[in-house]
Amino acid sequence: MGEPPDAAHLNTVLGAKGGPVETAWVTALATPRQGHASFVVVHSPGLAVKPLTLFVNKAEIRGDSHARLTWGAAQAGVAQGVIAAVREGFVPNGELDDLLLIAAVWVHWNAADEDAVYENNLEATRLALEAGARGLPLAESVLAAGDPWSQFFRPPK
Repeated sequence: MGEPPDAAHLNTVLGAKGGPVETAWVTALATPRQGHASFVVVHSPGLAVKPLTLFVNKAEIRGDSHARLTWGAAQAGVAQGVIAAVREGFVPNGELDDLLLIAAVWVHWNAADEDAVYENNLEATRLALEAGARGLPLAESVLAAGDPWSQFFRPPK
């Protein structure tokens, strides 16, 4: 979502407490490693979003600016994306206390525009939760899309 280097690359996993998502959530929180420290996403200091959301940084922290963008703008964008998804009904409001969410987030080391990082992570989070709620993409869409490719590799024809 968005333009590099301020684009958001985000994956989400939503599941019930007591299941495999809880095991993954707690394990990620309890096993920080050099450059990677998972943390609970907050609306504001002392007020966690619901469902409880774990921010897992996929890019190791490199310097003060990257740390500020990751723990500041990207985290706030994820928080607002979760809140938007709940408001829009993509995460059932009656189940918020029974669910856990993992947001694995890549913030590029050259990112610099905190507003863009915020907006891109907000929209990427909201869209990921919407896609999960709607069961998207449909298998038919994937099968009809042709050969897989990415911005890093396109198979030869």
